[in-house]
Amino acid sequence: MIKLHSETFGQGAPVVLVHGWAMHSGIWRDFAKALARHCRVTCIDLPGHGRSEKISPFTLEQISLALVNSLPEQPCGWLGWSLGATIVLDIAERFPERVNSLVLLAGNPLFVQTETWPGMEAHLLDAFADGLNDNCQATLLRFLALQVKGLTDYKVILKELRESVFGCDMPDSQVLQSGLDILKHSDLRPALAKLKCPVSVILGGKDALIPVAIGRQLPLLNAGCEVNIIDKAGHVPFLSHQQEVLAIVSRFLGQG
Repeated sequence: MIKLHSETFGQGAPVVLVHGWAMHSGIWRDFAKALARHCRVTCIDLPGHGRSEKISPFTLEQISLALVNSLPEQPCGWLGWSLGATIVLDIAERFPERVNSLVLLAGNPLFVQTETWPGMEAHLLDAFADGLNDNCQATLLRFLALQVKGLTDYKVILKELRESVFGCDMPDSQVLQSGLDILKHSDLRPALAKLKCPVSVILGGKDALIPVAIGRQLPLLNAGCEVNIIDKAGHVPFLSHQQEVLAIVSRFLGQG
């Protein structure tokens, strides 16, 4: 069985944090330790990221299977950020017995914009994919800058992002390309519509990747889906607005 690296903090109800594209679990550390005052928090590296072994192919099905197999067999809360939100939605669909609740942080069940759904323009994802072939590190730095675009303290948050991301070796280009493919081609709206567990969505009003307009669409898919908007946050609200996110998550989990 594939070995995935994880860290666990605190005691109480279990919550698993799943990071985003090109990242690793270290991005959560300060947030996780703060959340661990209320519950038992596990931060896990996706396959091929951070200190986790690679899988092939890097697909939603394989990622979800690897994650649930690497954790104790008990239902828990899952919090996914960005690509991580796509992954936890997939886990909730495939393994509903392992999911008590979902928090989708700066995530979108359909990441790419269509005529009827707000999302990221496909050509921007294609540009990142092309950039990985030319200069992987420069492409990652552009991606990090996009995540803090429009924030008043973007320099501070960008520095924190850079230091965290490059605290581990970067995933290889094939893993990164496969991650972009998941974002470009996955449509988890049917999965969200069928979910029976509680769902909380946290969006940033200044997010350059996830249009805040999806906040009006999600409850139409699933009436049990609550939407929280942090007006001045971008794509990394757990860094820029940690206390607001902690308050929302701890309340939602019934611990606040």
